[in-house]
Parts: sequence; structure tokens; C-alpha cells
Amino acid sequence: MAIPTITVYTDYKSPYAFIAKAPTYQLEERFEVQLEWLPYTLNIESYLGSVDSRDEHQWRKVRYGYMDARRLANRQGLTLKGPQRIFNAYYASVGMLFAKHHDFFRAYNDAVFERFWRRELDVDSLEAISEVIVGFGGDSHAFREYAEGAGRVEHDEIRKYAESIGVFGVPTFVLDGELFFGGDRLDLLMERLRERGIAEKISAE
Repeated sequence: MAIPTITVYTDYKSPYAFIAKAPTYQLEERFEVQLEWLPYTLNIESYLGSVDSRDEHQWRKVRYGYMDARRLANRQGLTLKGPQRIFNAYYASVGMLFAKHHDFFRAYNDAVFERFWRRELDVDSLEAISEVIVGFGGDSHAFREYAEGAGRVEHDEIRKYAESIGVFGVPTFVLDGELFFGGDRLDLLMERLRERGIAEKISAE
């Protein structure tokens, strides 16, 4: 029997994706599944407006979102400082794909999430992301060529396909075409794995 794959759509500038990172890793540690992490680079202005144009309702949503995310981050001992501007994060996302292709995804994933939310990394800087890549043994020149060429095509195709199956935000988990949006749906996803008879390697304590 083939090991089921759970596709994980994430974005480094999403506080909820950051909080869901460790529990998502645990899926692979707990069940006989494999995770396929992919970037879904959010367009923040499309649903929360630009900083200059947000109305009070949108600002209330933003303020509550970061307050709520910080509470959840504190449970995990994570540092979560709200970004001081709106980021796109394309270079961080394409860096994820490059790291996957060169077998240092998890180290890269952890570093980018943690440094961004400590306000130590500009995820819109090709130079800054190149330095992260080099720090894990990657080739800066190869990454830069990839980011401005084949990587951009791959990134955009991933986003287009994600939207074609219904993805609209992160984190989103996909199992056999069924979508689970948000880290608070991991319990439901695990329930679905048990219903399918997926072997559980360890039990919850």
C-alpha cells in the first residue's frame, strides 16, 4: 500500500502558518504519511487592503489576528513580532522550492519562518534569501538564476493549480482532494487518516 501524501500549502508571512509548522511536522512523525510542502504566496492587499486604504473594520481584523496568533505562538515558546510593512515573500517562497530540490528544506523552512517573525529577515530581498541558501550549503548563483527563471514559472504554476482545487489561504492541507484550512483543522485531518486506516506510529499522550 502506497504511503499517502498530504500536501501542505504555506506562506512565510502568515502567522498562522508559522504556528502550524511544528504540529504539521508531527503528522509525519505520528502517521505513516509523507508531507509535500508547497508555497502559496498570499496577496495580502487583496483581502486586507493596503496599509493606506484599510478601513477600521479591516484594521480590527488585522489587530485581532496578530493578538490571537501571538497567544498561540506563546504556547509553543515562539517569538512572533508583527511585520512592520506588507511583504510579498516571493523570494522566500521560491527559496523553499530551491531548498526542496537540494535536500535542505526543513532547515530552510525553520530558519526562514523563525527569522522573519523575529524581524531578522527581509523575505522580499533576493540578497537576504540568497544568504540563507548559502548558509545551508546552497549555491547563491544557482538560486538567483532559478528565482528569476524556472523557479518563477514553477512557483506560479503551483499557485495556479492550488487555486484550481480551491485553496484560498494558508495553512491548507490536502488529502486525496479534500481540503482542510487552518491549523485548527489538524484534528479533523487526523480523524480522516484514522478513518482510512492509516497506521499510527505513536499515540497521543
